[in-house]
Amino acid sequence: MRTARLAALLAALAAPALAQSPAHSPAQPPPADLPARVEVLPIRSTTPDGGAFLRGERGPDAALAAQLLLPRGPATTRVPAVVLVHGSGGISGSTELWARQLTEAGLAVLVLDSFAGRGITSTVADQDLLHSLAMMADAYRALDRLAEHPRIRADRIAVMGFSKGAVAAVYSASERFRRLHGSGERRFAAHVGLYTPCNVRYEGDDRVAAVPIRLHHGTVDDYVPVAPCREYVERLRAAGADATLTEYPNGQHSFDNPLSPPLVPVPTAQSTRDCRMQEGAGGVINVAGTNEPFAQKTSSCVAVGAHTGYAAADAAAVRENARRFLTETLLR
Repeated sequence: MRTARLAALLAALAAPALAQSPAHSPAQPPPADLPARVEVLPIRSTTPDGGAFLRGERGPDAALAAQLLLPRGPATTRVPAVVLVHGSGGISGSTELWARQLTEAGLAVLVLDSFAGRGITSTVADQDLLHSLAMMADAYRALDRLAEHPRIRADRIAVMGFSKGAVAAVYSASERFRRLHGSGERRFAAHVGLYTPCNVRYEGDDRVAAVPIRLHHGTVDDYVPVAPCREYVERLRAAGADATLTEYPNGQHSFDNPLSPPLVPVPTAQSTRDCRMQEGAGGVINVAGTNEPFAQKTSSCVAVGAHTGYAAADAAAVRENARRFLTETLLR
């Protein structure tokens, strides 16, 4: 979502009223999904590579930005919030739709941009441009920024991510990662991941905060397959976590995006659909069952080419499921 786009919308809404006499043209109510206030917030973060993150190292500083949408209501009321973490393609119109729907439901939404401040537009063809775990550092910094905001309830901040960003959204529930990269006792109140890459097994990744974790995944996704998430959720539940996986039968990758056709080939996409990895000594990610370090560009399991696509019924279902879960969890 971009401030310019919102400004254009506001100008379009205002134009008819300006063109007519106030005496004959009563003010028109704004659209129901228009937020009460929009703020652009600076976010200070760092850019560790995967190994550095796992060792608890910070990496180079990064100056990021995020857009905060506040729902309608008294300006003195503190409200719960959701941090949205985008995927490999960056912020899209689908992200904007999620933000508007959640804001209309009474939640503040922070749309976090992990790319622009780092000079990145997309990581679809080169995932090494930014490690998924670095985006988790961004999510923790967004939590800190929101917790200090005068309109936000610090104890009711959830995180929701998409694909690459879902790594940040789901695995930030890890007590180990919060201890290494979070701030004190601050933690997210809920975690939601859409089409999450679950095929890396991190040390202690089933020891998570006592907060709900919800995964949503398309069954026919050939970009980020669902099977590893089934296994991860089973491990989480066996460890006593409040975790569920909801599957959508016709869901390709990014199946919730109404701006996409039903099936879109992405020939340059790097996919680890055939890879299983696990954390080894010193924060090295190995191909599972070996001492071979995983490398995005050279490991033989990495495939090139995948699909995305919109599935209308599944998209409506996931949007309703996530909206209901977040409002019931945060507005209770």
